[in-house]
Amino acid sequence: MGEALAAAVPHHRVIAPAGSSRPWLVLVHGASQHSGLFSAQLAAFGERCRLLLVDLPGHGGSAALPGPFGLVEYASAVRHALDDAGIGEAHYWGTHTGAGVGLLLALSDPARFRSLILEGAVLPGRDMPYVTATVARARETARLKGLAAARAEWFDEAGWFEVIRRHPDTCRAAEHRSMIDAFGGAPWTDATPPSPVAPVARHLSSLDTPTLLMNGEFELADFVSVADELSDRIPDARREVIAGAGGFPLWEYPARTNALVAHFLDSLG
Repeated sequence: MGEALAAAVPHHRVIAPAGSSRPWLVLVHGASQHSGLFSAQLAAFGERCRLLLVDLPGHGGSAALPGPFGLVEYASAVRHALDDAGIGEAHYWGTHTGAGVGLLLALSDPARFRSLILEGAVLPGRDMPYVTATVARARETARLKGLAAARAEWFDEAGWFEVIRRHPDTCRAAEHRSMIDAFGGAPWTDATPPSPVAPVARHLSSLDTPTLLMNGEFELADFVSVADELSDRIPDARREVIAGAGGFPLWEYPARTNALVAHFLDSLG
């Protein structure tokens, strides 16, 4: 892992009343997005939790942080944000890349996480053919045609945005497109190889953290397959499918998704 990234604290935002003793909820977005992805979760969970929103390196307020950009480096950055905010124990909600980061963190430091909420999770060390091919195409388009072309192709063609494109008003397509257009693209253009990710599947049976797995009804096969494996391997895993949703239920249908997460948190006591 690069020394610059290992020492860097990513941009993060704390939403918490002074002196509050409410539990922490950490929110971590996916590739090409930023912490604004959770805009519809702030009001829903701000009264019951202290919130920490993190911008991964190369994204949002952390766009200037150097690479390499991989799950190991992202996990290190989120750990630094937790430390900087003085958070000892928290619930963790991650989507796509952010979910993979949560798995790495929970496996390395399980006592730090009261629960995991994983939407459209990636499984560190497991190949996801569609994801790999789509990211490779974005990198190639950025190299040959520039970042604006790569961002447009990413939003207009990637399968995980299909429901957002199909229902632009309900699923706030213009707002999501603006978030993608603000992506600086460093994770696509940086040529520094990220740290290798050792497969973690065989360690999941030792993870006793209560875990909520969420996927949209129209989720891509790569992510459904990962959810199948996580459900089989994590001892306290609970699975939910959000009707009508695709790759990002928390954005597409936040009321449905927030209700499931609130019920999950309530069930933990």
